Amino acid sequence: MPVIKILPHAEYCPQGTEITASAGTSICEALLEHGIEIEHACEMSCACTTCHVVVRQGFASLGEMDETEEDLLDRAWGLEPDSRLSCQAILSQHDVTIEIPKYTINHAKEMH
Repeated sequence: MPVIKILPHAEYCPQGTEITASAGTSICEALLEHGIEIEHACEMSCACTTCHVVVRQGFASLGEMDETEEDLLDRAWGLEPDSRLSCQAILSQHDVTIEIPKYTINHAKEMH
């Protein structure tokens, strides 16, 4: 099973951590299953950018990005060349390292 290394994020994962997930799982699903409550305002339907992550290692091992995801990413805060929507980034057998950006464009967060 691939390992997802999450770099420290003040709100979601202050110390950083490593989790495992099955190949074929989205990064967003894996994070949520391990108690890392990344925003996902559209319920993982590829309709927003709140689950945006930057893939620091293993970008090429993720499932291909489709045109809808590419278009949405143009609106993401802190967009970088290795950005993905975590709800659309499907794990293969390779490990990845991700960084959750400090901000999103979501103006109303649930439970906050």
